[in-house]
Amino acid sequence: MKMSDHGPFSKTVNIPNPLYQSLQGRYFVGQTERIHVGKGKNAWGGLINPLKSDVNLFVNAFTITNHSDVPVEAEIWFNPLPFGEPKISRNVTSANTALFPLPQPEVKIAYAEGIRGIPKKGVMAFRRIVPPNSTLASDEDGKFIFPPNGSFVIVLVAPDNGIVQAEVAFGWFEEKRKEKSQTDKWH
Repeated sequence: MKMSDHGPFSKTVNIPNPLYQSLQGRYFVGQTERIHVGKGKNAWGGLINPLKSDVNLFVNAFTITNHSDVPVEAEIWFNPLPFGEPKISRNVTSANTALFPLPQPEVKIAYAEGIRGIPKKGVMAFRRIVPPNSTLASDEDGKFIFPPNGSFVIVLVAPDNGIVQAEVAFGWFEEKRKEKSQTDKWH
């Protein structure tokens, strides 16, 4: 048996999946512009996976920052149809800035404000309350997965009184889709 410089042992390193994805150039972070909610009008920010992206979107983390003196309710929606007049955020970057050229995401961060009502289609999966002058953070470890034409959207519901100013931020990774998956058989 040949001994290495470190004896008969080999080194094995386990790294968290988000770090692995970042090293591969597949992890991205970004946020909406500041959005306003109030006077009966809602707003939303979300990750939109375009129809022709050819990637699956894995939501790793999201935060909602409430800059106001009143709490705001956040509804987390899976796959709603876009509504209102969405804008695309430019506040997006690869998490690994050591790569050249910097990877560019297929997935977009979109947002809209001045919305009456809630999304059409989709599923409101859960709710959160964001206290005044605070940030709610949620680590999802990539377990929310959306194919092309899917979306992960956070709707901020207008408070009964007051105006809320907030940003919604995301961390996500993307992986190229393989041949038709088992789940594609049902679509």
